[in-house]
Amino acid sequence: MKFTEEHEWLRVEDDLIVVGITSHAAEQLGDVVFVELPDQGAEVTKDEDICVIESVKAASDILAPLDGEIVEVNAMLEEEPGKVNDDPMGEAWFFKMKAADPSQMDDYMDEAAYNKFIG
Repeated sequence: MKFTEEHEWLRVEDDLIVVGITSHAAEQLGDVVFVELPDQGAEVTKDEDICVIESVKAASDILAPLDGEIVEVNAMLEEEPGKVNDDPMGEAWFFKMKAADPSQMDDYMDEAAYNKFIG
């Protein structure tokens, strides 16, 4: 897994990149009450705002971590946004994307570096 400074995680599954938010981010947000996901099939550019998460404390944008295409979204989160608090690193992933340039992942932190970053 790789981690961004915006508290997103990226996991490679076959030829796709699965993206979600970290446990740390979910804790900081508090109870998540709404998730707006990107459109399936959307072409996105790295660092573009593509999702919105609203909690009882704040609203936050999720940035596209890589250039590419959104190939699947986790529609369950629109019905059950609280899953983000229950399982942010697993079942509550946000979207899967096909990266235009997978080497962009090299810019991100591994788990040890991320833990130091939030430490």
